[in-house]
Amino acid sequence: MTEVLRETNFNFLGEKKTGKVRDIYEQPDRLILITTDRHSSFDRIIAHIPHKGQVLNQVSAWWFEHTRDIVPNHILATPDPNVTVGKKYQTVPVEAVVRGYLTGVTDTAIWTRYEKGMRDFGGAKLANGLKKNQRLPQPIFDPTTKEDTHDRAISPEEMIAEGLITRDLFENVKQTALELFARGQELAAKNGLILVDTKYEFGLDEKGALVLIDEIHTPDSSRYWMLDTYEDRFAKGEEPQYFDKEFLRLWFKEHCDPYKDAVLPEAPKELVEEMSRRYIQMYEKITGQAFLAGAEPIISRMENNLREYAI
Repeated sequence: MTEVLRETNFNFLGEKKTGKVRDIYEQPDRLILITTDRHSSFDRIIAHIPHKGQVLNQVSAWWFEHTRDIVPNHILATPDPNVTVGKKYQTVPVEAVVRGYLTGVTDTAIWTRYEKGMRDFGGAKLANGLKKNQRLPQPIFDPTTKEDTHDRAISPEEMIAEGLITRDLFENVKQTALELFARGQELAAKNGLILVDTKYEFGLDEKGALVLIDEIHTPDSSRYWMLDTYEDRFAKGEEPQYFDKEFLRLWFKEHCDPYKDAVLPEAPKELVEEMSRRYIQMYEKITGQAFLAGAEPIISRMENNLREYAI
């Protein structure tokens, strides 16, 4: 049976912070970012998906490598399939969301807001009569704040007025995010995918220059559709063919109250295996490379690979 990486407790790496999916070890000038197999939904962990952490970490590494000519990034090393060592930077308090299509179902989704009559998004005005899942005339920069409690969707002018970001830095973030998204769409299309929307996080180096941090174009931070069936499905009013993680969420909604129940039922083995297969499929589709699972046992492998980063 394939092993899963639920958590890590490496006492030689420094203070640990536990995120939804990542364990982050903070050192004076760098972060050790370990992507686990935890799968988050309903603001909690609902399952552990074999190979998910490796897929997310290695997809991100692939994209960092293919965009470093646009903007420098935080990567110092990837010493293990599940690990990125990143340089520490001052974080820019804006989540740089870029949208290429009129889609989504959540309250903050561009389609939801468009349906309610909103037409101005990040300074771009959309025409009336557009349809769900339609390609936008050009990608839209639609940022939110980046806060500890709850990210807010406020206008660029409000962000600047509140002192969250200067106008010059805002314009720099916007331009860089749109360039990264253009590269993402270009490379995704070569591999039969549409990069629909995504989010970026940035830091500032000691000279105030922009640096890309966190992750980039992963199946968790981005929406992808299949390119070859999009036009036909859109013409018929059908939903695009997409990398679907919703089936696991739906199972939990049918079998418990995932927002209120203290203990959740175990996710069915066949659904967990299917989710794992889909993550691997996305890795291979995005990178064009065969997926090679890291050696097991995972913890002892990681311990060996991380010894040089002990503090």
